[in-house]
Amino acid sequence: MSLRLHTLVHACAVVLAAGCLGATLWNGIAERGIALAFGVLVAVGELTRHNGPRVRQTAPLAAAGALAYALLGEAGGRPTHHDAAQIVTVVLAGSLLGSVPHVGRGPGPARDHLARRTLTVGFVAVCFQPLYARGTFDDWGGSAHALLLLALLSLSTLCDAVLAAALAHSRTGWPFPPVLRDELRALPGIGAAVVATGAVMALGVAVVGLWALPLLSVPLLLAQLSYRRYAAVRATYRQTITSLARATEIAGCTPAGHARRVAELSQSVGRDLGLTEPELTVLEYAALMHDIGQLSLVDPVPVGATAALPVPEQRRIALLGGAVVRQTGVDPRVAGIVERQADPHREQPLAARIVRVVNAYDEKSRTGGPGGPLTALEELRLGAGEYAPQVVESLARVLSRETRERDGLTRPGAG
Repeated sequence: MSLRLHTLVHACAVVLAAGCLGATLWNGIAERGIALAFGVLVAVGELTRHNGPRVRQTAPLAAAGALAYALLGEAGGRPTHHDAAQIVTVVLAGSLLGSVPHVGRGPGPARDHLARRTLTVGFVAVCFQPLYARGTFDDWGGSAHALLLLALLSLSTLCDAVLAAALAHSRTGWPFPPVLRDELRALPGIGAAVVATGAVMALGVAVVGLWALPLLSVPLLLAQLSYRRYAAVRATYRQTITSLARATEIAGCTPAGHARRVAELSQSVGRDLGLTEPELTVLEYAALMHDIGQLSLVDPVPVGATAALPVPEQRRIALLGGAVVRQTGVDPRVAGIVERQADPHREQPLAARIVRVVNAYDEKSRTGGPGGPLTALEELRLGAGEYAPQVVESLARVLSRETRERDGLTRPGAG
């Protein structure tokens, strides 16, 4: 197998961490009190980490503390003497120490997360510390020094976004440009808070000493708490939509798990076609609720297979479904996608094309026996006038990728 990108990134992070640890053990730790304070701050940030499928920065306080230590040139008005190797070692030690409770409760921090932090902190430290030690920034006082820190932190955040997108592309096969676009879209939110807090921490410690750390950590912790509440509201909202979508299954209109399967596969196809995260959210909701119009039928469709119905009947069910969705208070774009399920594919928005193709695939593969998936895909390809060819080929790529991943996981000796 060829060397994958995430393996190369992990290898670079391991080499950097090993080299920095060796250099730190050889040279000793400078300003142990400062090193301990920042190590504890990073550990606390990891303890308050919030995991989630759509959380870009899981431990913002740890990230801000790590970057602040990398840009620290003075503490309480006195010059510091730690080097880049010590910075990487302290940050990595704090990250691992703060992750221990998470490992005990379940999965700990992903290797991608640790690799990104190691490389990002190493990059900032190498850019700043050697030049600071040589006195390059001695004449950079006041606002000039603050702008320098913000510029370095912004550059490191951009590098981290590129790394995160590259790792996601390597692991999942999703197209790199839209993944990178989603990472960059997230920067003005929690990314900006991390940059601002990191810069203020470095400047605050330089003036008043280590007492600035707990005081400056409070705003970011409050922001993190607010984000958790927002995420909880979003999760509850999604659960409500999922429960509403299951009404067709409970009523016997559609087979069990049909809406969930269509939603999951539609998201994979949407990612393959380059949809952004907000567009994927709308696509997921529309896929979950695409059959809800069947609740308004007097005579249920056999096994809920709407793809085999005449076009006028498909359009009637789609319009009924859109009317129901509009009454739920969900994003109006979701209702629009549901209503246009039976339109000619050239007139449909991309999300509606995706839901239509994936719905037909799930219905056809369910009734086709052992060879159902292949037969269903071939029928979709032959129905080029009814289904969007671009979406069908994307579906084929997604299914092929999932098959390779399953084979890799089930192969003897595969980790």
